Amino acid sequence: MAYRLAEARRAMEALGANPDDTAQAIRAIAAMSGSSPERCFRRFRQSQQGERILREKRELYDVLADLACLGAMPEGSLGRAIWDFYTVEQISAQGLKGASEDAVGEGGFFAGDDDRARFARRLRELHDVFHVLTGYGRDVRGEIACLSFTFAQTKNTGIGYLALRVLRGAGWSSEMGQLIRQAFWRGRRAEWLIDRDWEALLPVPLDRLRRDLGVGPPPAYQPVRSAGAPPLPN
Repeated sequence: MAYRLAEARRAMEALGANPDDTAQAIRAIAAMSGSSPERCFRRFRQSQQGERILREKRELYDVLADLACLGAMPEGSLGRAIWDFYTVEQISAQGLKGASEDAVGEGGFFAGDDDRARFARRLRELHDVFHVLTGYGRDVRGEIACLSFTFAQTKNTGIGYLALRVLRGAGWSSEMGQLIRQAFWRGRRAEWLIDRDWEALLPVPLDRLRRDLGVGPPPAYQPVRSAGAPPLPN
């Protein structure tokens, strides 16, 4: 697939004007992804766990969209931390799904009952899982750090394009630049997380997962809240 640089640039300009416009981020990523999603899909399908997830037609969305289920998970678990994240930030798996459909259309690569579409949806849902697993918040710096971590895991050139654009604009040695680079290396050092059985891991203690998967503890950084983000509780 060809890269669509002009489309990506327009999406990045719109995202710069409104950092909360998730659809624009997805458009920029999609425009510059090329064949990298296919390579990630093949690696996923060739792994034993990935093949089983596809064979069982898993939808991680179904679990993450069930707030009652997440909220009932043990205190300190990954699932409960995702519930906390959704509650504090006033977001949801449904919101990310809606933004992706706005970006690529309801008939885009997230739609369908084939393995590739199911894998694309699973990657989309992993964005929120990675936010909580890494400890990067929904703030402007946390979002790009989460994407940088994801780029190291997926090698998706669209995600890399977005992260590099922000890195160049912020400056290599700026606080933002350091956070982006740190997130990338965290993603490189961690186990490959894409084919993990996240449905089974949601009740597991978050601290244990960070240790066992090589993610490490959340870094300390100064969050930058966008104008549209809800105020955090004191």
